[in-house]
Amino acid sequence: MILGLSTGRLVSCPAFVTSARDDTIRRGAAPGLPSPSARSSDGEGLRSRRSWGVPSRRVAPAVRRLAAPPARVSTKNGGASGEFLEESGPRNPSFLEFLTSERVKVVAMLGLALALCNADRVVMSVAIVPLSRAHGWTQSFSGIVQSSFLWGYLMSPIVGGALVDHYGGKLVMAWGVALWSLATFLTPWAAETSLWTLLAVRVLLGVAEGVALPSMNNMVSRWFPRSERSRAVGIAMAGFQLGSAAGLLISPIIMSQTGVFGPFIIFGLFGFLWVLVWASATSSTPERHPQISKSELDYIGQRSKIKKPEKIMIPPFKKLLSKLPTWALIFANSMHSWGYFVILSWMPIYFNTVYRVDLRQAAWFSALPWVMMAVLGYFAGAWSDMLIQNGFSVTFTRKIMQSIGFLGPGIALLGLNVAKSPCVASSWLTAAVGLSSFSHAGFLVNLQEVAPQFAGVLHGMTNTAGTLAAIVGTVGAGFFVERMGSFRGFLILTSLLYFVSTLFWDLFATGERIDFHC
Repeated sequence: MILGLSTGRLVSCPAFVTSARDDTIRRGAAPGLPSPSARSSDGEGLRSRRSWGVPSRRVAPAVRRLAAPPARVSTKNGGASGEFLEESGPRNPSFLEFLTSERVKVVAMLGLALALCNADRVVMSVAIVPLSRAHGWTQSFSGIVQSSFLWGYLMSPIVGGALVDHYGGKLVMAWGVALWSLATFLTPWAAETSLWTLLAVRVLLGVAEGVALPSMNNMVSRWFPRSERSRAVGIAMAGFQLGSAAGLLISPIIMSQTGVFGPFIIFGLFGFLWVLVWASATSSTPERHPQISKSELDYIGQRSKIKKPEKIMIPPFKKLLSKLPTWALIFANSMHSWGYFVILSWMPIYFNTVYRVDLRQAAWFSALPWVMMAVLGYFAGAWSDMLIQNGFSVTFTRKIMQSIGFLGPGIALLGLNVAKSPCVASSWLTAAVGLSSFSHAGFLVNLQEVAPQFAGVLHGMTNTAGTLAAIVGTVGAGFFVERMGSFRGFLILTSLLYFVSTLFWDLFATGERIDFHC
């Protein structure tokens, strides 16, 4: 037993209970304990229940007394009150223990990688304005240059997801960050060489970044128990959104001092540094980490362990696509990516053309929403975990989170459409982007729940569909504005798509594991 310092209560140690119970069963010495032969018929039930930390009801009374958690004494008001309470299950870590744990350090590194991922891609959203003026690019051609990243991003998620399922998130993420940092670093040289070279480097950036989210999901599923995964994804995705904000805010400042290509070089070098730290300070699974404590390892336990396949197998794509929850995930990722990349790629230009603000002000107006998205993303994850811990079903929780993540942005974009000033427009944009972060506690976590053995591949499939939607949205916005002369009609279309996607998700999504082998 251990003493809870914050409550003054004695709390049972599950490891001690299991050890004592097992020892008694082996010796058969407890009073009333039947012989080994008499116990054989009950052994399977005992082993099954022990895997969940629950005593078997069918064992002898003496074993039951040993298996039951020891009583704990309440010491309210400074002394023992004689109140005896039962403690069941492992003790949940305090907030301080959570923050200082090794698993949070791992997810913090993942958040930093995703911050670099988004910073590297949004630099072009800022640089596209001076580059378009220098080269005489039209709005539609600017959309093609920005979407070239998505062409590469379209190629890698499925293959990258399969590699993640086999080799683990640590190795695949390391190679991904190294390659996209190289592509970012080479962008100035490519732009000065030729347009085709620039497009090729942007495609390489997309190919490398396509493995980022599957790798993150894989690491979270290995390092975090189910009751903490929404929070973990919230922390990682907070880095993703802060990377957007940092890229949009810092890039104009760096450009004003070093030229238009300065941010590409600086962000690329930071990526190489991250790879060195990641390779030396993290492990693919908790049990391989040299500094993790036994208590944390026991707390994570088998709940987050995923068995590595002995060989690379062809995923059952036909069976995956035969289930409606798979299509719910595909449509959810597609809609999220459509809205996300349209806002990410076009908002600086939107504020510049609609409200006539200069590039640096446009970057500030477009960056604020991503900060809000980082904050609300963690809040959504914590709230989601709390709902599940309080007894709400996983299906109900995921539907609530995703509904907020779609209905909120849909309504906010309608408000943005009628805004008369840049400050009001920025408020509506902040609400749209911030509320979309609830999707991280919706479909993004749901990928681990419906198919944990195929989470990487399923994430790759949904990312591929999402990338196609992002390409259509990003390029389509450019052609729409060029033909119609306004962003407003495109914002209305995006709002309607958000509402339809909400209905589809609520009808067909589930939080239960699906058997894709039948």
